Amino acid sequence: MVDAPTLAPGREDRARGSETAAGGCLYLNGRFHLQALTGVQRYAAEIAAALDRLLAEAGAARPVVMLSPRGSCGAPPSYRLIRHRSFGRLQGHLWEQLELPAATRGGFLVSLGNSGPVLQRRQLIVMHDANVYAHPEVYSRTFRSWYKVLHRAYSHSSIHLATVSAFSKCEIAHYLGLEAGRIFGPTLEGSDHIRRVEPDRGVLARHGLVPGRYVLTVGSLAAHKNLAALAVTAAELDRRGLVLAIVGSGNLAVFGANTAGAPNSARFLGRVSDGQLRALYEEAACFVFPSRHEGFGIPPLEAMACHCPVVAAAAGAVPEACGEAALYCGPDDAAGFAALVGRVIDDPGLNRSLREHGSERAKSMTWEAAARRLLAIIEQVQAREATAPHAWR
Repeated sequence: MVDAPTLAPGREDRARGSETAAGGCLYLNGRFHLQALTGVQRYAAEIAAALDRLLAEAGAARPVVMLSPRGSCGAPPSYRLIRHRSFGRLQGHLWEQLELPAATRGGFLVSLGNSGPVLQRRQLIVMHDANVYAHPEVYSRTFRSWYKVLHRAYSHSSIHLATVSAFSKCEIAHYLGLEAGRIFGPTLEGSDHIRRVEPDRGVLARHGLVPGRYVLTVGSLAAHKNLAALAVTAAELDRRGLVLAIVGSGNLAVFGANTAGAPNSARFLGRVSDGQLRALYEEAACFVFPSRHEGFGIPPLEAMACHCPVVAAAAGAVPEACGEAALYCGPDDAAGFAALVGRVIDDPGLNRSLREHGSERAKSMTWEAAARRLLAIIEQVQAREATAPHAWR
């Protein structure tokens, strides 16, 4: 992939000067551009693109700049209003904590991906969940220790926090010892990105899948994704001549050895492109999502956007995201998952109803709507700060 564009010498200095002269730039933490795509990075990328459209259409007067570390990840989208600048010698958390604060001095920073620099107090951080507290066993000691240090610093500072669901808002407030009113949101999330790509149906042939003859799930090998709960489902599908297909991968740097493997009879597809994922959703007999803990839960909404019926665990923020457009059972009810999946396959009326209601639910969950909520939060925070403008439009 091509390096993210940087401003040439002189031009970069002029850009910095215009940011300062504007009286307080809105900065976006673009560290997510160099991270593997998961739900958090999806949120950051889609929200940034939607904010760009909204602010451009509103004729925003002040500059908006995306700041990213130099690296090998591809360039960000061709924004209409947002300018992009990559800089620095460091990467990851070191770049975020040591180099980003100086670059955002005098402005307001929005960090969309769970973390931001402790030294930048004029900042809004979107925290997506409290998984390191609710399920510490699935994270490496280094990962959870670092995030607990960051969270303690955020909770004792003037940094503003927001989140994506009412479920996460309650959990973050509980584990960080904060009043719920200290946390803005929820912004909710979207699923319309999956409809913007062309389906790549070749993925079915590559994995030996037949349309309508497999059930799909999406999840990593992390224990809280609960893939082991689908063992009975996989066995029942195998008896019927169907397949349980699993999209996703495990990140041992984060989850260490605390992973839960897929059922033996399942077909593990690994990571796939958005086009391949859309095709898999559209051709699946059903989508099943057994996760024990989700800050929001994009995959079930993606499935609904692709007219795929959904069975999910009644856990985390998934019922909040999917509403009454899915069937639910307890995350520990392995037989319940198998029974509900069987009902969806065997009952044409139920199947059709879930597809229709799911499609309508997905239409109400868009990235533009989420970005409008986040923009309203940014403006509310700005209005509270005597040294900052009241709005960006």
